[in-house]
Amino acid sequence: MYVYLSFVLFFTLMPIITSLPFVFNHPYEVHLIPFDDYVNGRGDFMRQVILNVVMTIPFGLLFPLTQKRSKRTLALVALATFLLSLTIEVLQPFINDVRSFDVTDLITNTIGGIIGYCCFIVIRPIVEREKKKN
Repeated sequence: MYVYLSFVLFFTLMPIITSLPFVFNHPYEVHLIPFDDYVNGRGDFMRQVILNVVMTIPFGLLFPLTQKRSKRTLALVALATFLLSLTIEVLQPFINDVRSFDVTDLITNTIGGIIGYCCFIVIRPIVEREKKKN
């Protein structure tokens, strides 16, 4: 889980191009209309959606493994994935003026976490069998 989170933070927040005294010297860009890029035909929308979903599937799969059995719920995984994504989205515009906060990313990242949780449900019997052996 630590290695996975390290890679997520590396790919979403690096490189940090600004220095701390100048962190507020560029606009904080926020996109609050979901799927606006798709509707207006801007950019590589499908690539971004796929990458956001794929990026958080491992989180949805690994996060339940860090929880007690009674807390391995879809709601908890969806909330944790949303909070991870929200943290990244809030921090990105501070890094440089190329990054922005985008609500579409929150939605697609959370969907990825839910898909990962569904994968966890599929492999849960194997995990529980291995835990009993150990």
